[in-house]
Amino acid sequence: MTRRELVLGAVAAAARPVFAVPRTGMGIATTSFMTARHPHDTYEFLEYCHALGAGGIQASLASLDPAYLKKTRARADEFGMYIEVMVELPTEDPAEFERTVEAAKEVGAVCLRTACLGGRRYEDFSSLTDWQAFVAGSQAAVDRALRVVTRLRMPMAIENHKDWTADELAAILKQRSSEYLGACIDTGNNISLLDDPMAVIETLAPYALSTHFKDMAVEPCADGFLLSEVPLGEGIVDLERAVATIRRVRPNTRFTLEMITRNPLEVPCLTDKYWVTFPDRSGKYLADTLRMVRASSAHLQHLPHVDHESREGLLQLEEENVKQCLYYARTRLGL
Repeated sequence: MTRRELVLGAVAAAARPVFAVPRTGMGIATTSFMTARHPHDTYEFLEYCHALGAGGIQASLASLDPAYLKKTRARADEFGMYIEVMVELPTEDPAEFERTVEAAKEVGAVCLRTACLGGRRYEDFSSLTDWQAFVAGSQAAVDRALRVVTRLRMPMAIENHKDWTADELAAILKQRSSEYLGACIDTGNNISLLDDPMAVIETLAPYALSTHFKDMAVEPCADGFLLSEVPLGEGIVDLERAVATIRRVRPNTRFTLEMITRNPLEVPCLTDKYWVTFPDRSGKYLADTLRMVRASSAHLQHLPHVDHESREGLLQLEEENVKQCLYYARTRLGL
């Protein structure tokens, strides 16, 4: 039996016999559907996630129109679902950012989620000078945003988005020490930066305002290793411990799923370019990660690939993976 047949069977079994979709407190980020579905309309995504049994959404706002925001907020309240709003950090002129923050308040968002880098540190920077310029620019943008969110009393969470190590992001947050600035803890991203996933969660948990909750699997390759999101419970992240760690210090933090259905990402940690932005990083991080990759890959099947799927197949697989994760969160993690 193929993995896909197993997934379909598990989802079908979870749905029988029911007359209403079982609910979970876990929300869903739009990035869970970035491969095929590409959701854009916030209201429609809210409806879709409610139909899947989710407890909330993390999404950009499709419109800042007051009537649209009012309608979306009313529907979320009716469903008992939370909303977290994705935003980009402000440029030199923060006016557009401020309008988005005001709209997030109108839609009833519990917090904002942002990131400093859209790509990946080890791919985007070819020199230490370029990285240092990014660091300075990002910190300035965070400070511009912080002035706005503090004045408007809207918490903002910065994701560890394959840019900051856990210690680097914690230092940014600690230095500013604001109740309106915290972390969106991605439980898998920093494996690509050779951080231990549990160490990331423990380091950032005191600052947690939001999450991208996921499980990850790894596999060796010539230049390092492959990294892939997998349905909850199939990977190397200690999910029960992750939930307990965050709940212990930040009990009000929501758990939002980011289950990306895609080909594995290559982490070329054995190449010279990878290390350009890590002049002081100890080789112990590399040794520990490669040891973990070797040990965990021995117990896993090959990582999932989606090249062979049609768009219709990808749409179905994305939804199947998300449903499987919601079922696991509800039945195994108490979410």
